[in-house]
Amino acid sequence: MSATIIDGKLIAAGLRESLKNDVEAMAKARNMRPGLAVILVGDDPASHVYVRNKIRACEEVGLQSFEVKLPAKAQQAEVEAEIQAFNDNHNIHGILLQLPVPEHLNSDALIQMIDPAKDVDGLTYINIGKLVAGDESGLVPCTPQGSLALIKSVREDLSGLHAVVIGRSLLFGKPMAQLLLAENCTVTMAHSRTKNLEEICKSADILVAAVGRPKMVKGDWIKDGAIVIDVGINRQDDGKLCGDVDYDETAKTASAITPVPGGVGPMTIACLLANTVKAAK
Repeated sequence: MSATIIDGKLIAAGLRESLKNDVEAMAKARNMRPGLAVILVGDDPASHVYVRNKIRACEEVGLQSFEVKLPAKAQQAEVEAEIQAFNDNHNIHGILLQLPVPEHLNSDALIQMIDPAKDVDGLTYINIGKLVAGDESGLVPCTPQGSLALIKSVREDLSGLHAVVIGRSLLFGKPMAQLLLAENCTVTMAHSRTKNLEEICKSADILVAAVGRPKMVKGDWIKDGAIVIDVGINRQDDGKLCGDVDYDETAKTASAITPVPGGVGPMTIACLLANTVKAAK
């Protein structure tokens, strides 16, 4: 069999169009537009590209965007002051601290400074707690939220399915597991040190890989008909991008699979915009 390609670009475009309508309705009814503020510290090239893409996406759906760029040598107090200013600004509904920040900064402390009602990355302890508790008023991390939308574009009812999440980060793996639990999946969390990882993956109806190792998940790790979501993005020696899954081999067995690029990435940005609109509402 040959897997259906889950087109993240197409699904994200549909979400952005829906958000654009929401924003226009909000502008007419309340004479306001949701505002997203991004804080970028340092000179990391990938971060600059990500921020540019986020600002462009804001413009596309009619959001206001605010950007602060700080030098790599910026001190903790300087970044804290920018976060506090955005917390206090009623025109800003979402605040994003672009990660990673330079090593001398305490990123955890900076994230926890963000007003949870404006925490569009969903990383404050209050939003994490709401996710675990099943409180839908919280803001959910964007990449897991987007990954779930991609899974549900293939199959709406996930009840009883076995989902395996490879990766245990607070940014992705842990919230992804919580979202799948809320969909009544039986969830196994695995990681790079899991024993018998291949055997665990072979039992998955849904396999989500976010481990940061190029093509680690092989084609013979996949159960016939599984849905495969590849969150990894790695640059190979030839300069081409690849995921954590061996796409060519896996696509022979899976029922549906996300490509890299063009799968999860576009959904992450679309869900960031969705969180900003939700925060404004």
